[in-house]
Amino acid sequence: MGHKEDLLEGAKRCLLEKGYARTTARDVVAASGTNLASIGYHYGSKDALLQQAFLALTEEWGEAAGAAGAEGRKALPADPYERFRAVWEQVIAGAAAARPVWKLQTEVVTRIDDDDTLLEAIKEPQREGRLGMAQTFLGIDPDQDPEKARVAGLLCQALATGVMIQWLVDPETAPSADDLTAGLKVLMGED
Repeated sequence: MGHKEDLLEGAKRCLLEKGYARTTARDVVAASGTNLASIGYHYGSKDALLQQAFLALTEEWGEAAGAAGAEGRKALPADPYERFRAVWEQVIAGAAAARPVWKLQTEVVTRIDDDDTLLEAIKEPQREGRLGMAQTFLGIDPDQDPEKARVAGLLCQALATGVMIQWLVDPETAPSADDLTAGLKVLMGED
């Protein structure tokens, strides 16, 4: 790898270990084995590098979740409630491994009011993530039914964010896939 890739990998490690606010340029340099001048040369600034690293981490998490979801979707039940339960069982099964990325995402969201560049950088990936969730979790092709994928993605993202926060705060009482399915049935007036 060259310095640019080394910096990105070092920044990703630092973000997961230290968080966004506590990661310094010197931390990234130490983690990457490069030098301070490389940050400016390759990324323009530490903030630009951290944004790229954050986006890369969330994209990697999304790809891993997508691969697991696509594999699991092959055998999803026909019953909509059982399908819902199976999808969320897969998501929740990855909660412990995803904790560092979820924690980082939560921190980044708290920074967007003070960082317009960061806000703009995450808008489009968030939109793409919604559509990816609709396709991965529900098998809805955004190219074939864009509106259905959009609204399903909004719901999946809202659920995922809420589940993520609950797992970060109190994993012992965070919802299981069975809890979410039972709640959906109550909401739909079926229980």
